[in-house]
Amino acid sequence: MGLGIAALPLTFVAHVLAVVASVLVVVWVVNFRGGLSFDSPNKSLIFNIHPVLMLIGFIVHGGEAIISYKALPLKKEVKKLIHLVFHAIATIAGIVGIYAAFKYHNESGIANLYSLHSWFGIGVLFLYAHQWLYGFVVFFYPGGSEAIRRGSFPWHSLFGLLVFVLAIGTASLGFLEKLTFLENAGLDKYGSEAILVNVTAIVTVLFGVFVVFSAIADAPPPPPATDDYQPI
Repeated sequence: MGLGIAALPLTFVAHVLAVVASVLVVVWVVNFRGGLSFDSPNKSLIFNIHPVLMLIGFIVHGGEAIISYKALPLKKEVKKLIHLVFHAIATIAGIVGIYAAFKYHNESGIANLYSLHSWFGIGVLFLYAHQWLYGFVVFFYPGGSEAIRRGSFPWHSLFGLLVFVLAIGTASLGFLEKLTFLENAGLDKYGSEAILVNVTAIVTVLFGVFVVFSAIADAPPPPPATDDYQPI
């Protein structure tokens, strides 16, 4: 499957958007929300870990893992390892990020899993972890037969993109939910923090768009085969 256009320029845009989104979410939680801490009398600092890990750890690393096959003309084995490691980082970051949200709720006397964002979040993380485990077993170690890998690859790729799109949608719900809570607590609806949160959400969605476009665009040609023979 391909768009008839080269994936490489699209991946560059995705990289830039990933950096911008990462910077914006850090600026938000540090400059406007007071920073991050796993253990603090200010329970909001515990929650602040959640958006940072879910965006930078889960979505950015997950997106970079998806486009790793299209970003550079590396050997297939190298790209496969990058793909696997980045998805593993995303999975771990997602688990820790959701743990931070539960910890914040439990220590603040707030109910868990009452919102659509939280329902989608748990579901997406479960699907993501399942997708990574399946990919590890079938395509990496111990590895399925050639027929199984060939038959699984299109579905693995399609399902991975679907889960990533769901993750982007869940993040958007999270930004909306948090901003609504803040505005109900008195935050200026047209203030700099509200604008920053909305811009971060928009950049995150654009990152997701360019990741998907990169994934279905044409990959760069593989590096030329080389050998150690040199004529005398």
